[in-house]
Amino acid sequence: MMLRIRSRDGLERLKIDDPHITVAQLKSLIKSQFKIPINNQTLSTDRNLLLAKTPADLLRFTDMANPATPISALNLSHGSIVFLYYHGERTVAGTPTFSPAGSFGRKMTMDDLIARQTRITRQESPHCDAASFDRHSANAFQSYVNDTLAFSSKRGGFLYGRVSEDGKVQVDFIYEPPQQGMEDDLILLRDPEEEKLVDAIAAGLGMSRVGFIFSQTIMQDKKDYNFSNKEVIQAAELHAESGLKEWVTVVVKLKVNEEDGGADVHFEAFQMSDICIKLFKEGWFERKFGKNDDPKLSKMKKDVVVGGKDVREVDNDFFLVVVRIVDHEGPLSSTFPIENRNTSATMKTLKSHLDRSRSLPFVKRISDFHLLLFLARFLDLNSDIPALTECVHMQTAVPEGYQLLIESMANT
Repeated sequence: MMLRIRSRDGLERLKIDDPHITVAQLKSLIKSQFKIPINNQTLSTDRNLLLAKTPADLLRFTDMANPATPISALNLSHGSIVFLYYHGERTVAGTPTFSPAGSFGRKMTMDDLIARQTRITRQESPHCDAASFDRHSANAFQSYVNDTLAFSSKRGGFLYGRVSEDGKVQVDFIYEPPQQGMEDDLILLRDPEEEKLVDAIAAGLGMSRVGFIFSQTIMQDKKDYNFSNKEVIQAAELHAESGLKEWVTVVVKLKVNEEDGGADVHFEAFQMSDICIKLFKEGWFERKFGKNDDPKLSKMKKDVVVGGKDVREVDNDFFLVVVRIVDHEGPLSSTFPIENRNTSATMKTLKSHLDRSRSLPFVKRISDFHLLLFLARFLDLNSDIPALTECVHMQTAVPEGYQLLIESMANT
């Protein structure tokens, strides 16, 4: 039988004569063929092994930690993938070498020279210490994806908040632009006028755009990747557009709980690596996808060097840098109907919202980004929005004139 061994060097094949060998014997074969010492090997059937950053991270991958375990007990069969993590560098067998002048009459073009200088390696550390989510906003997003869409089509949104002095990204609300979600694709139908209102509200609240969030579908989760090649390009494009080094990209997915057979919603935060953003800006990514393309691999227009090999397909995980994710309770609520979903907010919706919160101070009743965006469509961008958002930002009393205006709108 043949196993596929995926490491940071890409995908390699390992021939095995006995399908019932133990993990220890598998490591011996890897040592023999790939020249990696046994004590430098960490093996797992979990692809997230390749995202490990510290020795403590490696200890979480225990499925192949027992050397006496037969690989057949791990459901490994012909063609299965085993993930391999090791420290240090090695020369990958079969890597072609070229002399600068071309020893056999082959002249290297300038593109060849540039490509040989473009090495893709893993970025060990992100530019932000952590991503902290307002739990109300996070719950409003995942509830819609889970309860309404049932993780059958993708959904996305822009993250707004602040970057602290110590590099932590704090997300306080999510804006969901017009979009078309499909099983394995997400098309953002961006509205510049609406985004102008969103950015004005955010500025008044002392916030700005700090990231992107999207959900994956149930069918995607069966394809064994963190990001697809399409998602890498979309995430890189939005990251590059932002110009913010701390920009985070968050994926929401449904994962089967092996203990009880149920499913749990997971948030995972990443940054696109510096080399990913550089390659995107320089136009290296191939944007055309064929029906038989592997979604785990990003296609490049020119050769790049990965693990000593010249390749045009790169494992997407090379472009991902894991970001620690935490939560907090932010200054805004998230109970007003959210923009660009199946149902639209109306003045009757506004009245119902205000009636439900009648016992609260008026500034608390309007401390909801989605409500502010609804109001912004009827107010002046240069005077009314800054005045209202300053009240919400500082949690000061809303002038009586604005209270009367908003309540009269709700009663129309």
